[in-house]
Amino acid sequence: MKIFYRKGGHSPDYVIITTFLLLVIFGLVMLASASSHLGKVRFDDSYYYLKHQLIRGLLVGILGFTAGYFIYYRRYQDWAFILLLLSLGLLLLVFTKFGIASGGAERWLRLGPITFQPAEIMKITYILYLAAWLSNSKLNRRKNLYEGFIPFLIISGMVGGILTLQPATSTVAILLGSGLVMYFLSGAPWKYVFGTISLGLLALALLVLITPYRFERVLGFLKYSSNEEGIGYHLNQSLIAIGSGQVWGVGYGQSTAKVKFLPDPIADSVFAVIGQELGFVGSATLVIVFGFLVIKIFWLAKSLRDTFGKMLLIGFGTIIAGQAFMHMAAISGIVPLTGVPLPFISFGGTALAVFMTMAGIIANISKYS
Repeated sequence: MKIFYRKGGHSPDYVIITTFLLLVIFGLVMLASASSHLGKVRFDDSYYYLKHQLIRGLLVGILGFTAGYFIYYRRYQDWAFILLLLSLGLLLLVFTKFGIASGGAERWLRLGPITFQPAEIMKITYILYLAAWLSNSKLNRRKNLYEGFIPFLIISGMVGGILTLQPATSTVAILLGSGLVMYFLSGAPWKYVFGTISLGLLALALLVLITPYRFERVLGFLKYSSNEEGIGYHLNQSLIAIGSGQVWGVGYGQSTAKVKFLPDPIADSVFAVIGQELGFVGSATLVIVFGFLVIKIFWLAKSLRDTFGKMLLIGFGTIIAGQAFMHMAAISGIVPLTGVPLPFISFGGTALAVFMTMAGIIANISKYS
């Protein structure tokens, strides 16, 4: 047990743990509403998706949280490289006979009775590896071109390239964006940060131009009001749903948009269902809760002396912030639609389990701050 557990430390940050718990409970409650009609139509069971989330998301997530909470976080520093290699292997298996294609994307892997998304697991293993890599005191990886900047680009480029082939562009943006924040806050010079951003924007622009569905998403964002039944349909229906909720909402379970109009109301459009049923008050409260959680995580990182733990908190906090922002901003018409699930809320067993595991690791780190 010495390998996993370390005596000492103090009580964890119960405020952070409680906030995570509230988000999980709120997510299950909203999923019960958002998925009721879809479950009834497809499976003659209004609670089909909720049951799926409880079994394949919550139960696995509880195991992940428990492991993350009790395993001393510094142990991951030794395992980080192996965990990253395993994750890359799982990502590559998606392109074999074990992969499952859906909606034009190859993001799912079936190993026996288990189906999951390896890209979600990468949100933990990539951050673990990058935190371990940046905290290596033997090498000058923060400021040296050959020991720091170029290896950072190679590692991130390899992960991003495999994810792009699935395709999972939004996951690439969130993951590599979080890595860049970690790299910058570890002490990297501005010129390296600007160089990485420039390369990233150039690659993104090329992807949009050479892939029709990505180009249509951007076009739908720019011209949604003039193409309400075409490429702008999803965004228009999302804005109508949010607007109809007004201040207090139409009431829990009373959304009409989830029944007839919203594409994928249980995942990509769940924030629109929240906006319609709970109104501006409910939506704004959720934004505040996410903002409060991220601030608490970054504040915890600031108080931590250990570089590895600090980098982990920055990486996990940025992923939660980036993914929550991209989902809510896209559904609100601030950025193009991305298909990014809302952390702890959207349907998806792998995503919920991964974020709960992340929460367990954060709680463990808080015991040694």
